[in-house]
Amino acid sequence: MEPISILIVDDHTLMRQGLRRILEEAGMKVVGEAENGKQAVELAGSLDSDVILMDIQMPEMDGIEATRKIKEADSEGTVVMLTMHEEEQFLFEAIKAGAIGYLLKSRAPQELIQVIKAAKDGLSLLQPSMASKLLHEFSNIQKHEDEKAKHYEALTSREKEVLACIAKAMSNKEIAAQLFISDKTVKNHLSHIFRKLHINDRTSAALMAVKEGLVD
Repeated sequence: MEPISILIVDDHTLMRQGLRRILEEAGMKVVGEAENGKQAVELAGSLDSDVILMDIQMPEMDGIEATRKIKEADSEGTVVMLTMHEEEQFLFEAIKAGAIGYLLKSRAPQELIQVIKAAKDGLSLLQPSMASKLLHEFSNIQKHEDEKAKHYEALTSREKEVLACIAKAMSNKEIAAQLFISDKTVKNHLSHIFRKLHINDRTSAALMAVKEGLVD
């Protein structure tokens, strides 16, 4: 069986050297090193790596942006963030960018090896505290979506018709002509729609209309 190939991305030379030693002692193969996100993107496109160990804060291009570009380019290598940052903000942004794993540098080397092996197989291993943060965030997102759906259902049939017209970029005068109502009535409907949906502009209203399938 071929050893797992790794690309190490970190702006600290000593960290890269330490990681190389740990990985090679575990029977893995380090195929390259990068000291910033820009180099990581370039190497990811040219090296055959199974897993990319990515730091977050680096010069020229941070790890999250580098991860995003690597995934957009469909380069080889599954990204695992290896960082000192425990803040939820970094965790969420890293996962959204396409990272499959997120591990703190303070964790034991054995845990790093487990995460890499899982990532090689397309699996994500998160330490309990990180998993809890992600579940909490996803729960909040779902609650927010449920709230928006509930607000939408509060619209009357006529308000939904007006909302569909907004999504078609129609002016108030055009909406009035389309629905055979007055300009003033259109303005009243818009006021009610904005209030019920907790929005304050036509663009947000149009996005809601598209989401609810009122327009193609």
